[in-house]
Amino acid sequence: MSKHNILYIHSHDTGRYIQPYGHAVPTPNLQRLAEEGILFRQAFCANPTCSPSRACLLTGQYAHSNGMLGLAHRGFSLHNYGHHIVHTLRKAGYTSILAGAQHIASMFEIPWKTIGYDEYLGSHETAHERASEFLNNTPDQPFFLSVGFAETHREFRDPGPGNNPNYSLPPAPLPDTPETREDMARFKASARVLDQKMGMVLDALERNGLRENTLIICTTDHGIAFPRMKCNLTDGGIGVMLIMSGPGGFAGGKVCDSLVSHVDLFPTICDLTGIDHPEWLQGTSIMPAVTGNSEAVRKEIFAEINYHASCEPQRCVRTERWKYILRFDGRTRPVLPNCDDGLSKTLWMDNGWRDMPPPGQALYDLIFDPNEANNLAHDGRFDSVLTDMRERLERWMRDTGDPLTEIVSRSERLNGLMGSVPSPDGAVVNDPDGISPREKAQLVRQ
Repeated sequence: MSKHNILYIHSHDTGRYIQPYGHAVPTPNLQRLAEEGILFRQAFCANPTCSPSRACLLTGQYAHSNGMLGLAHRGFSLHNYGHHIVHTLRKAGYTSILAGAQHIASMFEIPWKTIGYDEYLGSHETAHERASEFLNNTPDQPFFLSVGFAETHREFRDPGPGNNPNYSLPPAPLPDTPETREDMARFKASARVLDQKMGMVLDALERNGLRENTLIICTTDHGIAFPRMKCNLTDGGIGVMLIMSGPGGFAGGKVCDSLVSHVDLFPTICDLTGIDHPEWLQGTSIMPAVTGNSEAVRKEIFAEINYHASCEPQRCVRTERWKYILRFDGRTRPVLPNCDDGLSKTLWMDNGWRDMPPPGQALYDLIFDPNEANNLAHDGRFDSVLTDMRERLERWMRDTGDPLTEIVSRSERLNGLMGSVPSPDGAVVNDPDGISPREKAQLVRQ
């Protein structure tokens, strides 16, 4: 079987807020990529925080299994960097190259060596240029090239003439106000630059005759950095852009509505390249959905949160219609350090967000309530649905060795649970009663 090249091109905090998903966020290069490949409309990350999300995709394991419970620059790491996909690909003859953001190894080390890449091309500011140069210089094949960008991570760019805040619509669930319009206009300005830089890399691939034999995986880590999105288990937090284009059926401008998780990409790459699945993989290959042999490869997706700036343990299960979210911290106030600072957050803070208790458990009907605003967990009409979703979640937690399984198992009501996942010695964690991730954090000593 031919060894196809792999271009993994990815961003920070973009969610699905790009042109191919119907948003008024001009990204012509990503639109063209979608029209040539497959746009996955129901793709989700496995953990809506930066390092854990990437770790889940690149190991094919959930965060509580691979060890990346929090942010790499705050002291969290993988249990075994040998589970990173570059090591499996190396055994099959692949060269691995990193350009730009990686976010799963500490910057106090030499991160690309810690992970196991063969070559490092430079930081995210010049990733588009260095990756293009690499592709211009007749690279050895097959290769795995990771190109990471930070443009849509806060702080956003100032809006230019093409992003007038007066004509921007903020994302749900935010109100339409001058502050939120300005915030969204800045995001759109940042997304425009992201698209230009990704376009440069895609053009280099085409120009050098590598496109036909290269699988392109274009995605992001999680939702955009607005309240109730990034670092939340709502669809606005776990929903991600995913565009794949290349050999093996990833062509034709198709749309796939099957549920897909980031943990499914590792086994998919194995199937496409003819590599045996490592025994640790917890995802499901999406090749049957791509080739048309099956409309759906999974009945549900799962996601979790452990640490971002602060500890905020949560788990969720999502089917095509239902979403069930379970919290483990018993809090009566939101964990505000886990929301990046910005105009939209300030608006909510000024209007009493700090005193609004998060639900201990939540059930949402995504057909009638896609913005997840009407919690049905305590509506007796949905008891059978609630029980089914609880059982799905507990089964997944048990099967994947989630350390919080015992807490769920011994609870009858699954409400107001108290439990936590220990952080490693030396981790840096904010007080959950704080306000900003920029506040002084605490060094964990076991």
